[in-house]
Amino acid sequence: MSAGTYTPRPGAAPLPRMIAAQTALETRMLLRNGEQLLLTVIIPTLLLVLFSAVDIVDTGSGASVDFLAPGILALAVMSTAFTGQAIATGFERRYGVLKRLGASPLPRWALMTAKTLSVLVTEVLQVLLLTAIAFALGWSPQGNPLSVLLLLVLGTAAFSGLGLLMAGTLKAEATLAAANLVFLLLLVGGGVIVPLDKFPEAVQSVLGLLPISALSEGLRDVLQHGASMPWAQAGILAVWAVLGLGAAAKFFRWE
Repeated sequence: MSAGTYTPRPGAAPLPRMIAAQTALETRMLLRNGEQLLLTVIIPTLLLVLFSAVDIVDTGSGASVDFLAPGILALAVMSTAFTGQAIATGFERRYGVLKRLGASPLPRWALMTAKTLSVLVTEVLQVLLLTAIAFALGWSPQGNPLSVLLLLVLGTAAFSGLGLLMAGTLKAEATLAAANLVFLLLLVGGGVIVPLDKFPEAVQSVLGLLPISALSEGLRDVLQHGASMPWAQAGILAVWAVLGLGAAAKFFRWE
């Protein structure tokens, strides 16, 4: 046996392995958090089942679930990429978790990449669950799946940027209050459950520029009406993504 058999070899793991490990950790933490599960799974599921089964809101001709399912998918993206990520990251920043992780061998950009990948993993689980429930309620989607995927990715980028911007600039308590308030306001006024044409004409054009409205209406154009690609809504989401991610990169404070 040579003298160097048990010689330690200190050093950082390969970057892809570090990102994968951090992504798995972030995902487990999110799925174990009861408040996050309430936002990301329970509330969207209850809204989908309730408003599909009970005729509360006039969603136009056709089955209610055909109108509601795309909006609920958009709500699920917002709840994870924006609300959940903003609150979790805000409190990690307050307790010094981000500062300590920033001093580890894992680069800061890689940490944010892991958080984004964790959001995407969670969204895949959300989409699978909500799609299964919608099918059980009689949903009949149409359109191109690739268009749906592009809209979901653009929506995730837009909401992630806004969530990180909020978490990196406000205090944790302010982030908690603001993120939940924005969630409720966009749930009501973002075309998720109530069609935008039910609002006064003076505000419809303004509401249509919101990221949740662009995502829900874009998904609805594809999945309910069979449109190939709603470029107007995709463009709105792309603008929000660029602005949100750019502002988050510039103004995010790690301490």
